Amino acid sequence: MTVVSYAEAELPAELAAQVAALEAEAWPGAGAGHDPALAPRAMLLLDGAGVVLASLALLHKPVRHAGRTYRAAGLSAVVVRESARGRGHGGRLVAAARAALAADPAVDVVLFSCDRPLAAFYEAAGFTRLPGAVLVGGTPEEPLATDAAGFDKEVLGDFPGLGPQAAAAFAGTRIALYPGLVDRLW
Repeated sequence: MTVVSYAEAELPAELAAQVAALEAEAWPGAGAGHDPALAPRAMLLLDGAGVVLASLALLHKPVRHAGRTYRAAGLSAVVVRESARGRGHGGRLVAAARAALAADPAVDVVLFSCDRPLAAFYEAAGFTRLPGAVLVGGTPEEPLATDAAGFDKEVLGDFPGLGPQAAAAFAGTRIALYPGLVDRLW
């Protein structure tokens, strides 16, 4: 198995079709692709025959929080092929994404949300829960927050450009992510 990474716009057509099929299987009716303004990067776990076993997107944007601007990244659209679930493929890919972001000098913070039951999965890959944190996505005019009615989300982070003590600046706060209307919450 191999982890590969491409700028989303440069993802080979055969791999892009597989990713689109996986995402459609996981989230029927959801749109494919990400807002180009977020510099989307696809990370894929491939088997030896070039079959996509798992995929995710890395999204990037500056985030203003507590009087400071951070170079933020986040995970989005994490999915594992249904026939390959339960074998650690998702964990392997998420850990690879965390390592790639930690090695990226253009990333200060990694912030994202997940369904609460999945938080331990992301912690196992090295991410930190941010208790009481709320990501506010969408736009200032059309916000979508992780504490909205009907959501059961947990916010996680990593702080490669700042160190683990930076988690305290984000825990228990509302974080104005505002990635736009395509990737309302990454």
